[in-house]
Amino acid sequence: MRYRLRVSRRAQYLRVEVPFGGPPLVVVPQGTPRAQVEAFVAEKEAWVARQLSRQVRRLDLPRVSEREARRITRDDVTAVAEYEAPYLDVRYRRIRIAGQRTVWGSCSSRGTLSFNWRLALVPPEALDYVVVHELCHLRVPDHSRRFWRLLESVRPDWRDWRDWLADFGPEILAYRPS
Repeated sequence: MRYRLRVSRRAQYLRVEVPFGGPPLVVVPQGTPRAQVEAFVAEKEAWVARQLSRQVRRLDLPRVSEREARRITRDDVTAVAEYEAPYLDVRYRRIRIAGQRTVWGSCSSRGTLSFNWRLALVPPEALDYVVVHELCHLRVPDHSRRFWRLLESVRPDWRDWRDWLADFGPEILAYRPS
């Protein structure tokens, strides 16, 4: 099996990632013997093959530059946040648009809401779910039952959009403008 290898000072154990559309990435702690890496890869080969077989392009994503997608995302996220924040009785400090590789959004303890520019490629309901999810974190900073009850109270269909992002997200997160 062909793969990329990354030796990491911070890694504490061996792991393999299978990014959508790319070769598997094996991450190993610094100082790991090559024989141990090869044994680990051999052990994970069937699992990697299953993951790769599931990577079927199912979306016809629009051709958009990163710059344009960032503008669209900022406009759409800001509109939802400005509308929903008063209903949740929260205030955010600022909105940041970034190029995260694995997440759609995050909320800092200082009130900065960060969103992935690839949200420009998802249905409006999915973007709405992500924004409201992060706004809810301004009231409840963790994923406790209290958080999920709050989210449920304002977005009863949140599970549908969480599941949609789980199903189609890897393909969208792998999007690179041409």
